[in-house]
Amino acid sequence: MSDTAPRNRSENPATEPAADTPKTPGGGTAPAPDRVRRGGGDPGSRGRTTIADGVVEKIAGMAARDVVGVHAMGGGFARTFGVVRDRVPGGRSVTRGVKAEVGEVQTALDLEIVVDYGVSIADVARAVRENVIAAVERMTGLEVVEVNIAVSDVKLPDEEEESPEPRLQ
Repeated sequence: MSDTAPRNRSENPATEPAADTPKTPGGGTAPAPDRVRRGGGDPGSRGRTTIADGVVEKIAGMAARDVVGVHAMGGGFARTFGVVRDRVPGGRSVTRGVKAEVGEVQTALDLEIVVDYGVSIADVARAVRENVIAAVERMTGLEVVEVNIAVSDVKLPDEEEESPEPRLQ
């Protein structure tokens, strides 16, 4: 046993009830009314909040779409499949082209975008990164450690929107 550790309860005044502490009916002690502490610390820090990957993906997807010069999210196949899904009520997916890895205090994002022809890809990517980081950090409190952006296509002015052939005629 170390010299600084108490040898028994009577040597540690912090564990002994104060002289003015009333006794409870069961023989224990109750704290004096002016010493009642409920919980401890800030109520906002009591408990744990977890944020699902999908929540961060939705926030990032919406923030990326708000940037001028972003034509669409996702690669060719994902967009083609998404056009079909978008026709189903409630089927529009704002997470298309977004992948998030969420930890307890940090998150990392991968985005796949299609840009409009004629815009500066570097400027659009910078604006997307800034908008996504601001939105995710503001709404979740998570630190965004990286936003990787893959530009998978350029939407040309004379290209028609991709729409699959209807299955029924």
